[in-house]
Amino acid sequence: MAKPNKKGPTKTVDIFCSKCKAPLFKYRKGGKGALVKCFKERISQDYTNIACTCPQCDNVFARDTLIKGTPAFKIIGGKVFFK
Repeated sequence: MAKPNKKGPTKTVDIFCSKCKAPLFKYRKGGKGALVKCFKERISQDYTNIACTCPQCDNVFARDTLIKGTPAFKIIGGKVFFK
């Protein structure tokens, strides 16, 4: 399978927790679609202390997985939003 582009897009989005509005990631997202997965190599800033868990409300917002052979976070629907 083809791996995602390492350099990736230059446009960054801020990802927040839907429950408490705490910042989670600054992520280089490509395209206009919904946020389904976050490749770990595209995360430019990580505000979490424990992987896939909100630092303020301890809400689990994603699952650690491999997508196309690359480490990624699979986002649980409705747990996060981005700007």
